[in-house]
Amino acid sequence: MTATAAPPQAAAPPEPPVHRASLRKRLIPYWLLLPGILWLLVFFVLPMVYQASTSVQTGSLEEGFKVTWHFQTYWDAFTEYLPQFLRSLVYAGTATVLCLLLGYPLAYLIAFRAGRWRNLLLVLVIAPFFTSFLIRTLAWKTILADGGPVVSALNAVGFLDVTTWLGMTEGNRVLATPLAVVCGLTYNFLPFMILPLYTSLERIDARLHEAAGDLYATPATVFRKVTFPLSMPGVVSGTLLTFIPASGDYVNAELLGSTDTRMIGNVIQSQYLRILDYPTAAALSFILMAIVLIMVTVYIRRAGTEDLV
Repeated sequence: MTATAAPPQAAAPPEPPVHRASLRKRLIPYWLLLPGILWLLVFFVLPMVYQASTSVQTGSLEEGFKVTWHFQTYWDAFTEYLPQFLRSLVYAGTATVLCLLLGYPLAYLIAFRAGRWRNLLLVLVIAPFFTSFLIRTLAWKTILADGGPVVSALNAVGFLDVTTWLGMTEGNRVLATPLAVVCGLTYNFLPFMILPLYTSLERIDARLHEAAGDLYATPATVFRKVTFPLSMPGVVSGTLLTFIPASGDYVNAELLGSTDTRMIGNVIQSQYLRILDYPTAAALSFILMAIVLIMVTVYIRRAGTEDLV
């Protein structure tokens, strides 16, 4: 008995060719990202690589610098300038806390109570950006001048006695003290705290406050259970935008401080422009970046929010 041959199977239909128009459409997002990627490569990645190679070089400006993989520069720079690192973190942290304490009530007022004055208040918040950072800092030299009305008022109420006991001022002087540097940092970076806070608070649905009130929650409970938790993205963003640039700032310490209040930014600037020790300056920059990156990572994890404004 002969076996019957299996009927031939129909050939699978050929896959439709990829249309060029569809391919170009899928490539559009990548073409749009290309300018930004090139910008980051040219003005961020390449300078970082150059600075990394500089930090492991040895030599002098006259003889030239050569890459010798001298990692000892990092340890020497860290141990020698540890007080400046600690001082920078303390000043930046203090200014960040002050910015949060001053900025949160103002951001809350603009978001929920300003009414028709909201736009005007926002303009006033960003008004300092209309002038130079340098001019704004120099203005504080006049505000905190010895014998001026501000210092006289602080001295009259005994405030300078307390700050002198804390080591923030010296006698009846405010200029060339840690307090002056912190005041300058707080003023210059306060808008970076207010704007993210306002954006986060403005997103909160007002009906949540009404619902909490219907459940007989007191205003303090509403703030503690509803407003502040929902504004945490703004708090995290504002503190990061304040602390990160403040920790590397050198203008405020240079103009409002003294040799005893030098921050690590002043050391890096001096190493680059005066001492001309480029490897040490590059190593200090990377050490500062590493410290700030570790602190920011821990802070974000502890804050428990990934929805940053």
